[in-house]
Amino acid sequence: MVARLVIAAPSSGAGKTTVATGLMAAFAGRGLAVSPHKVGPDYIDPGYHALATGRPGRNLDAYMCGTGMVAPLFAHGARGCDLAVVEGVMGLYDGAADQGELASTAQVAKILRAPVVLVVDASSQSRSVAALVHGFASWDPEVRIGGVILNKVASDRHEHLLREALGGSGVPVMGVLRRAPAVATPSRHLGLVPVAERQAAAVAAVAAQGEQVLQGCDLDALWALARSAPELPGEAWDPVGALPPVAVGPVRPVVAVAGGAAFTFSYAEHAELLTAAGAEVVTFDPLRDEALPEGTSGLVIGGGFPEMYGGELSANEPLRKAVSELAASGAPIAAECAGLLYLARSLDGRPMCGVLDAEARMSERLTLGYRDAVAVSDSSLAAAGARMRGHEFHRTVIEPGAGAEAAWGLRQPVRRLEGFVQGGVHASYVHTHWAGAPEAAARFVAHCGTGHDGNGHGGNGPAA
Repeated sequence: MVARLVIAAPSSGAGKTTVATGLMAAFAGRGLAVSPHKVGPDYIDPGYHALATGRPGRNLDAYMCGTGMVAPLFAHGARGCDLAVVEGVMGLYDGAADQGELASTAQVAKILRAPVVLVVDASSQSRSVAALVHGFASWDPEVRIGGVILNKVASDRHEHLLREALGGSGVPVMGVLRRAPAVATPSRHLGLVPVAERQAAAVAAVAAQGEQVLQGCDLDALWALARSAPELPGEAWDPVGALPPVAVGPVRPVVAVAGGAAFTFSYAEHAELLTAAGAEVVTFDPLRDEALPEGTSGLVIGGGFPEMYGGELSANEPLRKAVSELAASGAPIAAECAGLLYLARSLDGRPMCGVLDAEARMSERLTLGYRDAVAVSDSSLAAAGARMRGHEFHRTVIEPGAGAEAAWGLRQPVRRLEGFVQGGVHASYVHTHWAGAPEAAARFVAHCGTGHDGNGHGGNGPAA
């Protein structure tokens, strides 16, 4: 049984990430093994969680992976830990649009049978805080709000008024945090700036968050609340068990995975599934490395912020040429969002890899939301007709939006074709979580090999 807490809030912007990361750091500082988790598809917050705990930040997404996968994935990440801290998404009861509670923090808390700590931005209220907390605590009787942490409290007098108001609410105050510039994390067009782009500053911010929580929260009460969670039934997810039978040859194909400051978006389970499917996973940095890892026979380029590093990516001509040559060989390449932009002919006028006959640029418009996707074309990632759920989150556009062979047919918010399938390349704006479709990893590795026929088929042949 892993003690566990879900950190939620009435809305975005209340300070969930600061409090959750601070709790992780404070409990880790006490010598506990802390497992960090994030509800929803967010890639950035888990990077701060990993700094606080020394363990990979993991996502729990009921939409992309299915409700039945939430508890097994949680147990997989929390294996061997004393405490798990789960940071929520948006407001406690907010989830996938027009899908009821699906993918909400409340739903995940119920699945995990975990007590919720509500983080309230108290900066513009006093007695009204009691009505707010009462409403959230009584809205769904299956959600157990076990405590409240008051954030952005202005003064001792303000704290007194808040505590007095909450005295009869039945929800104990487990922490009071003042405004503190040292714990702030800078944001830009898609949320917080990732850890990889501000490593030293991020380390300092996480340490300050841990110290703030240590001084302002009742860790003993929070630990007792976490330990009150009942045992979770069922088995932990396992990447080997999640895959169809895989025949691993004597030589494991090398799958290169883009990393570094420009490509920070990845789920830990992707590398675990690729390894379980028989690949040797090697990370490289397109900002610094002028060649792909030796023996590369497959390439995964996830999301991130290539628009912030367009000049450096464009200047690395040797690597751009190597990626182009790998694509021309028919090797499998899976590119999502930032990876899609990197494979384009240009990004904001700067030359990129030129694998796709498309131009990408920054836009004022935010594209955001879950996606129901159907594979339009056979590819190294999915067979035509396969269904997968994903998520879009970007302020760029690519023209055209789909190739002669599209990657996906999307149903919402409007029906459209999206992405590119070209030889072994599968490139799309849609982020996917392979724990919800592990056959994608098996298929991708099966397309890897020492030789390619130019049609995306590796030496091992495509997966069934």
